[in-house]
Amino acid sequence: MNMTEDIVGAAEIAELAKSIRERLGHRSIVLIGLMGAGKSTVGKKLAALVDLPFFDADNEIEKVSTMTIPELFEAYGEAEFRDLERRVIARMLENGPIVLATGGGAYMNELTRKAIASEGISLWLKAELDVLMARVARKQNRPLLKNGNPRCVMERLMTERHPIYSLADLVVNSREEKKEIIAFEAMQAIAGHLDGIASRSNEESGK
Repeated sequence: MNMTEDIVGAAEIAELAKSIRERLGHRSIVLIGLMGAGKSTVGKKLAALVDLPFFDADNEIEKVSTMTIPELFEAYGEAEFRDLERRVIARMLENGPIVLATGGGAYMNELTRKAIASEGISLWLKAELDVLMARVARKQNRPLLKNGNPRCVMERLMTERHPIYSLADLVVNSREEKKEIIAFEAMQAIAGHLDGIASRSNEESGK
């Protein structure tokens, strides 16, 4: 029995996961948010709970380019990287349903947002500045934090990106809590969102 099952109950988790899968159809669950928000760690746990494949967009980009994300930034610049990122994400969404963790800047691209809106459910993992900084300090592969004061850069990114992230279908608070708990909260949010879609569809069809 894992931690989530110990807190909630395996039967309840299985029932919720089945309900989500049945109503998702071809749509994918797409995690967005700043670097350090926990998109990959929570995403992997969420995928395991819902029983869907998990993919990390950055990992897929590195596979197709045979270069690391920092190398891509260095060689081609951010604009070229974002275009490659957009194409990779669009291709992956065609093969849903999956749980997909995206890079922090992916959702800023309008075409990527449209693709996610068309083929998935967007979930913003929102974290406070101190939480983000504590997490990114553990990794050195953050191109956008290489220049200047990392905390100031992160504050700027929050100011620029949060208004766009707020367009996401769902928001879940990513904090210093076990990933199993955050993933289960994400499951509940997704189920509630799907309930809302079903209710609106029934109302529109006059049922």
